[in-house]
Amino acid sequence: MSEETVIDVRDIPKPERHPLIIEAYRKLEVGTGLILVNDHVPEGLRVEMVREFADAVGWEPLEDNGEEVRVRIVRQASTPTPRVVLDIAEVAGAESESGSVWQLPTKQRDLDANVIALAPGGEIREHVGPNLDVLIHVLDGAGTLETETGTIALSPGQIVWLPRLSLRRFIADAEAGLKYFSVHQRKQGLTISARP
Repeated sequence: MSEETVIDVRDIPKPERHPLIIEAYRKLEVGTGLILVNDHVPEGLRVEMVREFADAVGWEPLEDNGEEVRVRIVRQASTPTPRVVLDIAEVAGAESESGSVWQLPTKQRDLDANVIALAPGGEIREHVGPNLDVLIHVLDGAGTLETETGTIALSPGQIVWLPRLSLRRFIADAEAGLKYFSVHQRKQGLTISARP
């Protein structure tokens, strides 16, 4: 068995620590690990790594003498592992303001997903959707989806496809409001490029 790499981040600026450790973790072979040496218990890093990799990351506290904290981080799987990210009972039926009430938490992903809530009588004004196909699953409440050619009544259980660039307007029921789950390919961030 080869000796584990030791990464001492005590003299590294805090903003650089997490990216450095996560990059080192990604380079590990399955079943191997590294030893992190820090000046505090790295709970924020543990939370971030579990959010990104779930059970694929092993976390074993080794030593904490007040000045030096050691943790073994082990790569337990070749990819982040599947996991439950939301129990819809946590958001369905609950009173909430209009807007996004849940988002897919991981940073490293190809999908965007969220739960959108509209208060009773609320709306998402008419707009042209993104250059991405979107699926929504109506979770709770009721409402209507106005399209370029008509209106679709929305009720729990329906899955609705919103083709890329389609015109749409959502109106929530005046008493029940509306909640739906939305998923689509992740939008590319804004980039600045030179003029052609």
